[in-house]
Amino acid sequence: MTKIISFISRKGGTGKTTNAINLATMLHSLGHSVRLIETDTNYTLSTLRKMELFKTGAKEDQLFSIVPSEDQVVADEIESYKKQRIDFIILDTAGKTTDVSIKKICVGSDLVLIPTSLSQNDLLVTYQTVEDLKPAIEINKNLKIVILPNRIHGSTRNKTIAGMLDQLDAYILENFVPSKNLFTQSSTILAEKEYLGITKEILTLF
Repeated sequence: MTKIISFISRKGGTGKTTNAINLATMLHSLGHSVRLIETDTNYTLSTLRKMELFKTGAKEDQLFSIVPSEDQVVADEIESYKKQRIDFIILDTAGKTTDVSIKKICVGSDLVLIPTSLSQNDLLVTYQTVEDLKPAIEINKNLKIVILPNRIHGSTRNKTIAGMLDQLDAYILENFVPSKNLFTQSSTILAEKEYLGITKEILTLF
């Protein structure tokens, strides 16, 4: 059965796109069939994929697909994609998704990932994002809301991260994304091996 993972945040720049692509490439490298949908109208990932295909000569039919969409229609499109027996559909939403679109996307998702740093601004936005998702849980009782600690200093202890995120009414991943350049310069073709732990933990949630 197809699993829908949506990256959502009320703010741009929290790491939705970079984490979406890292998760997609790692799942693909583990042998899962994946489709990545991006609703940011800049279509960053679609452009990056074209550049990588040109530079590397990789065969597109051997890679997972990246397709553009829009927040207001993507939930309906996902329903049609489910019929294609894809293991995972990963949705990278835009930073200014409307309340209506967020609710519809969440109702159709199995898991929502909210990336956040530990900065006060990001934490406030993340708290509001979690609150905004609660109406969808009343409809989709199986929906999991998960916080992905992102851009965390490598020496930060898990206990410290948990303490700073304990006001959030959501599951907090124990694995976190460290503040390293390799996580900001993602590839749509090659998986980043350091993302394996995060991916494995996400898989345990299904």
